[in-house]
Amino acid sequence: RVLFRSITIPEADGGGGGTMMDAVIAIETIATVCPRSADVIQEGNFGAIRVLAQFANADQKERYLKPLLQGREVIAVAMTEPEAGSATTDLTTTAVPDGKGWRITGTKVFPNPHADQYLVYVRFGPGVGGIGSVMLRRGAKGFTVAKPSKFMSENEWAPLYFDNVYVPPEDVLLPAGGFKKQISGFNAERIGNASRSLAYGRYCYNLAREYVMTRKQFGRPLCEFQGLQWKFADMRVQLDAGQMLLYRAATNADRGFPAADETTIAKLFCNKAGFEICNEAMQCMGGLGYTRETLVEYCFRRSRGWMIAGGSLEMLRNRLGEIIFERRFPQRPPRAPASA
Repeated sequence: RVLFRSITIPEADGGGGGTMMDAVIAIETIATVCPRSADVIQEGNFGAIRVLAQFANADQKERYLKPLLQGREVIAVAMTEPEAGSATTDLTTTAVPDGKGWRITGTKVFPNPHADQYLVYVRFGPGVGGIGSVMLRRGAKGFTVAKPSKFMSENEWAPLYFDNVYVPPEDVLLPAGGFKKQISGFNAERIGNASRSLAYGRYCYNLAREYVMTRKQFGRPLCEFQGLQWKFADMRVQLDAGQMLLYRAATNADRGFPAADETTIAKLFCNKAGFEICNEAMQCMGGLGYTRETLVEYCFRRSRGWMIAGGSLEMLRNRLGEIIFERRFPQRPPRAPASA
């Protein structure tokens, strides 16, 4: 299990030394049997752990990465704030100098409340160039994890409060100016996100296919009704198209930094396809698909969340529009002209 959690981490750091494509295939393969287990693979190879492995120095890898790879600790990213969701650069959690270290003050929402360590996005100074990140362990003085709440997926989250929390210089992961590096890691996270969405869809497709081949109504197997045949034809097209887009993004990402357009297209398509296939599979299985006797409803709930997490579908479309037309389309209102 520990090995599956570290497929993409270099062998020199204690990981499996595999590629992003290896992790994608592992997620797909495990999800055909147990979607919940595939979640573990995604979380152990993409997101915060990958950013930490990519940018941490030797000391940080020993203190923070090593216990993760040994399965002794869990990491979570603390990025989203009450007033800074899709507009990540609007974050207000500050890092104020204090001797050689920093004092962190602010609030984060939606992270795992049970993590042992957090990769926290902070503002060292104004503008995008002032954003970086620090590592914090729960239990630090002034660091409070509030009462947990639940997502529709049943996963828990809780607000995190930082009240003048001291961070020594050795726990700064990326100083001011590190935002683009952090986002490059976040871009890779979208490949894991997309692979899990599509894996949920494939699991539900396979389960529903077996169901309609054996379940009879009006004296005939359900698969003999054309209305259902068309549903499965459409689902199969979505699965095959999504897999090709996902494999293109993962394969090319293994040759360097992930291409923004390829990861954006893969996530946009796979998120939508995964959810739609889960939804259609549930419809084909009727009341049984809607119960918790199967994992169809689990996949349905989980896949819905991925259409928001890791970049909403609307933000992905905005990003793709900028790539297509090779220009920025700012979402913020224009600044008022300076007074004379």
